[in-house]
Parts: sequence; structure tokens; C-alpha cells
Amino acid sequence: MEPLDIEGTFSFTPRVHGDQRGSFHEWFRQDALEKVGHRLGLAQANISVSARGVLRGVHYADVPPGQAKYITCVRGAILDVVVDVREGSPTFGSWTSVRLDERSRRCVYVAEGLGHAILSLEDDSTVVYLSSEPYTPSAEHEVHPFDPALAIDWPADVEPVLSAKDAAAPTLAEARAAGHLPSYEACMAYYNR
Repeated sequence: MEPLDIEGTFSFTPRVHGDQRGSFHEWFRQDALEKVGHRLGLAQANISVSARGVLRGVHYADVPPGQAKYITCVRGAILDVVVDVREGSPTFGSWTSVRLDERSRRCVYVAEGLGHAILSLEDDSTVVYLSSEPYTPSAEHEVHPFDPALAIDWPADVEPVLSAKDAAAPTLAEARAAGHLPSYEACMAYYNR
């Protein structure tokens, strides 16, 4: 596990074993995640298939319980973006991104309380992710992916396609004013439970 720029976010590039039959790799190992102080209790597994340009997010959930995610792209390519929406965090409002694709088999872990988005870079990009908690609509929130205050560096050569919900999402400042953001303190306490 390699830590990324935002606390609670890690990337993992598995060793892929290949021969004339194809390939095999372990894309998730609980023991590797535990070595960096996190545990992913599996509650839900999801698959999304997206056309080039589909932008999903920035989504996050109330903490507790939050929703940690472990993500990989099994077909095509995506830009995986994590945004620190934890009020009081030293990196509040910052973001980091990782390209996930079928060639590298790289994975990303996103801790509870962090915002998450994916941008499909190819048609039929297929993303598989494990979640620590089931989807609970009443506890889910979003921040607009084009909030100028976030200044996420989305690729200029990809025309974004957003859902109506994501297109109407509040800015980070609006979500903060509405009291929808998780606190850094609550997230740290939850991680250390």
C-alpha cells in the first residue's frame, strides 16, 4: 500500500502473474490494508460501466458510519479522484487523483468521510469497488465536481457527462454552510475505533 497525498487514501499495484493462458492477480488483501491501519468490512460490492466522459461524483457519506471504498478498473481506464471534505482536516479542500486501468490493475482505497469521483477515460470503462457499508440515500451527499474552489484538474480532452444529481450538487462552501460535511475529528475517531 502506497499512501497518497490525502490521509486515509492509499494506492496498491498488484503483482500480475501472466502466461499464455492469461493472467491472475490478488486485487484486494485485508492484511495489506490492516498494515496501514485500516480495515474494510465488506458490506456491498458494486460495478459501474461508463461511456467515455461519464463523471460520477464527488460523493461522500455521513460519518459514522461513512462508506470506505476499495476501487479498481477491470476494463478501460478511469481517473479516480479523492477530495478531502473532512472539515478541520489539514488537507481540507484538496484533492488527489490516480489513473486506474486494465493494464496496471492498480487499486485505490478511500477511507470514510472522503469525497470520491471517477471520470471514464474510455468507452465501456468498468469499475469494480468494495464498500464498507451499504448505500444509504439519506446519508449520502455530493459536492459539485467543477467547484472552482476545488480546482480539480480534469483532463481537457474529455467532454464530461454528469447525472442531473451531480450537475445540481452544491459547492464545497455550500455543503459546509449546510452542515453536511463530516468532521476530521469524527473521522479520526471512527478510523481508530
